[in-house]
Formats: sequence, structure tokens, C-alpha cells
Amino acid sequence: AEALVLNDVSTGAQNDLERASSIVRKMITEYGMSEELGPLTYGHKSEEVFLGRDISRDRNYSDAIAYAIDKEANLIMENSYKKAEEILKNNLDKLDQIAQKLMEKETLEAEEFEAILKGNAESQGEPEKDESLEG
Repeated sequence: AEALVLNDVSTGAQNDLERASSIVRKMITEYGMSEELGPLTYGHKSEEVFLGRDISRDRNYSDAIAYAIDKEANLIMENSYKKAEEILKNNLDKLDQIAQKLMEKETLEAEEFEAILKGNAESQGEPEKDESLEG
């Protein structure tokens, strides 16, 4: 959203990209979720924690497989980015409404957020009370 609206990416968005990249790599190397490489796992978990090192993965595959992992990860990230960008472009009005509400109130309840996404202008104020819960 920042790149689309502000033509800039903050450190917060950079952290999101790092996390997304990590998830994509795990999808491919740990969960076997790769069309290119099939339902296999790559790398052995090294559970030896020494001098503050976390559990890591030792590489047990060739350079060709490493290249294929990188290629698949890049493809998934690029396709996901394009899809997210398309969704945001198609919903810029809703993105703007959400930004306006957040500038007014700093937080949104789930119901308010969902009302904006559904286009229910009358529900965008305070969340409606469920009368069935009142005694």
C-alpha cells in the first residue's frame, strides 16, 4: 500500500517483506509446497544451540537445487506482490476510507473494518449493538 500510494517503502514494510520471504522459503524447503521441486523437504534441522545461535538448517542439497529454490521463491513473491497490488488498486477508495478512519480514531474495531470493506457506509460509525445479547 505504501509503495502504491506514497511511492515509498518504510522500514515497517521492509520487515513485512523479510517475513514474507521467510515464509515462502519455509513453504518450499520445509513444507514441500513447491510445484517445481515437488513435495520434498530440503535441509536438515540443526538443533545444536551454541553461543546464542538459534536452531538452524544445514544445507544438504546441490547448487542446482539451491538455484531452483531461489527461482521458485522469487516467482512466488513476485506473483503475490502483483496480486496484492491489483487488489489494492481495485480498492483504493476503501483503502482511503480505512486510512481516514485510522487518522480520526487511531484504531478500528473488526466490525468497522469489515463494514468499510463491504461498502456499508451506514455501518462505518460505531459498531452496531447486537440486541439479541441485551437482557
